[in-house]
Amino acid sequence: MNRTTAALCAMAGILALAGCTATTTPKSDARMGEAMLLMRAQQTLNPEASRNAEPVVGLDGKAAKGALDNYRDSFRQPPAETANFLSIGTVGGTR
Repeated sequence: MNRTTAALCAMAGILALAGCTATTTPKSDARMGEAMLLMRAQQTLNPEASRNAEPVVGLDGKAAKGALDNYRDSFRQPPAETANFLSIGTVGGTR
């Protein structure tokens, strides 16, 4: 190996090591999480809702309790067997 080739290899090695220590995404890292925060803000219908102390109207207590009980009961029993979507449109084979 001649001196020129050795010098070029040494310079390439130094540049490669210098690249390992550099941060490659400082702009992206500084804005990490902004998209999620923006999405959450855009999905909030009324940001001031927590300041409203008026009672909610629309359902009486009996209807609300019934709806909540039905919701809770829906998790007690496993759902009915669903179709196997992987086998739709295929020929032959069994489950």
